[in-house]
Amino acid sequence: MNTTEFLTISTAIVPDRLAMIFEDKRISFEALHARVNRLANALAELGIGAGDRVAILQVNCNQYIEAYFATAKLDAVFVPINFRTRADELTHMLNDAGPKAIFAGERYFSLVNECAESVESLRHLIALEGAAEGWHRYDELLENADDFERFPEGDGDDTTIILFTSGTTSFPKGVMLTHDSFSSYILSTVTPADPDEEDTNILTVPLYHVAGVQSVMAAVFGGRTLLIQSQFEAKQWMELVERERATRAMMVPTMLKMLMDHPEFHEHDLSSLEVITYGAAPMPVPVIRQAIQEFPGAYFINAFGQTETAATITMLPPEDHVLEGDEETIERKLKHLGSIGKPLDDVEVRIFDEDGEPVSLGETGEIAARGTRLMKGYWNQEDATTETIRGGWLFTGDLGYQDEDGYIYLAGRAKDFIKRGGEMVSPEEVEQVILSHEAVEEAAIIGVPDLDWGERVRALVVLKDGEHAKEEDISEYCRQRLASFKKPESVVFCEELPRNQMGKVLKRILKEEYSYPVVVE
Repeated sequence: MNTTEFLTISTAIVPDRLAMIFEDKRISFEALHARVNRLANALAELGIGAGDRVAILQVNCNQYIEAYFATAKLDAVFVPINFRTRADELTHMLNDAGPKAIFAGERYFSLVNECAESVESLRHLIALEGAAEGWHRYDELLENADDFERFPEGDGDDTTIILFTSGTTSFPKGVMLTHDSFSSYILSTVTPADPDEEDTNILTVPLYHVAGVQSVMAAVFGGRTLLIQSQFEAKQWMELVERERATRAMMVPTMLKMLMDHPEFHEHDLSSLEVITYGAAPMPVPVIRQAIQEFPGAYFINAFGQTETAATITMLPPEDHVLEGDEETIERKLKHLGSIGKPLDDVEVRIFDEDGEPVSLGETGEIAARGTRLMKGYWNQEDATTETIRGGWLFTGDLGYQDEDGYIYLAGRAKDFIKRGGEMVSPEEVEQVILSHEAVEEAAIIGVPDLDWGERVRALVVLKDGEHAKEEDISEYCRQRLASFKKPESVVFCEELPRNQMGKVLKRILKEEYSYPVVVE
């Protein structure tokens, strides 16, 4: 199914319902559909057609969503760019994707101009706001375009978006996602627009990330109103939810924690929230337990996936977040809170060892997935595609294990796993233990090279404001709760941990700074 049909269907069912609220703009589904058609015609006049790439560099806004659907109507390929990118990364991504046009916000004009000279494919620069010499103005393109409807001719297997990976270890790779990558998930998990049911979905995660794209797809097909926040800011988020009575939210763990730690958190009425989905980074158990208490009227969903899987492949559903029942039931649910749930019905998930054989229950291996929603491959990178997709399985690079109840637990990234004297140490397991210490705010585990043991375990710890702890306190706490080879052999206290926009700790940076040898007395 072509993703443009999501908008067509909802426009037919709920034309007058608000599709988007952004700043002072309130746009109905009918108006959104009309704006998309006009933009598609304007892009066609600029020579954009099937297979052409169209890039965008901007924070979340209504034009971002309009630009995607207009591009898709032309059977062209949309290329969102991380708005925090540097000039060298932008030049690499633009040369790799080869876009014919790029949309950009005013704050990025100079960056795009700097890089455009080195990108031969670029023919058109389109200003989403403001004006600049040599740039088309977005509003003028819409005003001067015809409004007849264009219909895409491609099929579900055609690439519709190239999403670049975060590039924390190297230059980003372009992930090719098809219409089916999105529609297979949406059609199996989202109810179509209903004239009698209204939802308002606050959109906070960036639209260059698969979680943001998937949130848009789900909202448009479900006939939900998108309440768009350009970038996450806790106070504004609470004000938007309170004012517009948002019913749904997609959060990353860092955002959820920032909200609950905000001094004005309890001054806002957030009771309208019915569903809070979280993912994109590991969720510390203490944080989700606090959230369950702070949002008593909301259902929580842990959605696990990655760019290459296009969407969620495992889920911990709302019922697993309800901490009620007898002592044994609550203990089991608390254990499951540390998991990423179970595989969804329409995707296969298995865990393989280093030889490519399925592991037994409880054994750690690499998580792999198979199904129609997965990426088509990496753009212009056949070797990387072959390395990632083997025997029909997409190997995620995430290590994990499955318990006897079918729940899957992350054990860290394959490249981050620590090999100490022949024993394998899961960074996530040790991190979760340290995070349960009452004085600890954040924690990260890295392996430090060692001649005797290969690697030793080092903990980077951020303490809560006003709390105090010594290295031996953390080590002893872990010794009582972990096998001896897993406990940190050194603890370094930091003011903060480096994170990317989605809240993932950048362990590459930590390793560069903190990989000096462990001193053993």
